[in-house]
Amino acid sequence: MQTLLQNAIIVDATSPDPRPGNILIEGGLIRDLNAKTPSSTCQIIDVKGRTVIPGLIDCHVHVVASMMDIAANAQLPAATAVLRTIPILKGMIERGFTTVRDLGGATHSLAEAVAQGLTPGPRLFTCGKALSKTGGHSDARPRYDTHDPNRWSTNFGALGRIADGVEEVRLACRQQLREGASFIKVMGNGGVASPTDPVAWMGYSVAEMNAAVEEALDAKTYVAAHLYTAEGIVRAVECGVHSLEHCNLIDPPAARFAAQGNAVAVPTLVTYEALAEDGPALGLPRASIAKIENVRKAGIESLSILRDAGVTIAFGTDLLGPTHVRQCEEFSIRARVLPAEEILASATTVAAKLVGMEGRLGVIVEGAIADLLVVNGSPLDDITILANPKKNLLLVIKEGVIHHFQSL
Repeated sequence: MQTLLQNAIIVDATSPDPRPGNILIEGGLIRDLNAKTPSSTCQIIDVKGRTVIPGLIDCHVHVVASMMDIAANAQLPAATAVLRTIPILKGMIERGFTTVRDLGGATHSLAEAVAQGLTPGPRLFTCGKALSKTGGHSDARPRYDTHDPNRWSTNFGALGRIADGVEEVRLACRQQLREGASFIKVMGNGGVASPTDPVAWMGYSVAEMNAAVEEALDAKTYVAAHLYTAEGIVRAVECGVHSLEHCNLIDPPAARFAAQGNAVAVPTLVTYEALAEDGPALGLPRASIAKIENVRKAGIESLSILRDAGVTIAFGTDLLGPTHVRQCEEFSIRARVLPAEEILASATTVAAKLVGMEGRLGVIVEGAIADLLVVNGSPLDDITILANPKKNLLLVIKEGVIHHFQSL
């Protein structure tokens, strides 16, 4: 089956200039950008001079997090947790995200189910459960709960698990990788959504983090770490962590060190807006609400610090529960600081490299996977058009298959 997007204006982060084209799709791939005479059986869609961009990639999501209270989410019955995940996946692809990297919770089997077409959703790259020390960001127990911290960790709705000490960390990494993880996620600082760990706490010792990095490298992949503080970021980069999540409290020296280490930063600013504005009404525990403001205020400044230091920045959102619908707001937040072309790259070419799909996703070239969006306007002129998908997103194609179509 062939599909032709006729009369398109092609925009991607590989070129500053839009270019006209007729995009021929066949077998899930982009076959030709200047197709002239398609076959008689070809499906022709005249996009009437509108912009075609690559499918978007969100490098920090939690698709199984249907509740803002992550402890309650972990206790959901498996069938309930799975069914609550389906509309989250569907919403993401309808917002133009054809690929996402899940930073804790989603299983490899869920990625396979989406790939098999059992539910609509973005292509998934997963780490399994995020790893944390006792009392760290994956320990969702209230302060006086002395039960086994891992009693819910094998549940579908659990985002993380506890592993203490070098040998437990090694074993946990090996288990996650055996179960199909594309990379390893560790908690390098305290966090907002967990009850007993101040944000500035260090998540893992040097020895524990080194063990995780060694196991990931042996499996030909990398470690992503939840991080806020400059101290935590420096420790992580020294240990060889590649993907630095959040980074709200980074400072210029730490940013320069991260750039020298060729690390990638994945800011997730929209989640702090959502936690602050929606969290109390959606069940975010009071202990978590008290932690929000410091990291929220520092988030915008962190973008400037990262950019000035030359750190590669990927796109992420990190939303929980009903706030998943705010995913595209990240574009408007970043637009306060960063130029449009860098924001587009963060959600396409940069993100594709981070998920190991450089040249195959995030670009519009012959031979690439046919993940394509038709939009009103050009994101190189105004990136905030992507923040309003209901108005501006007209067509979503993932691997040659139409998933969302408004009237053109």
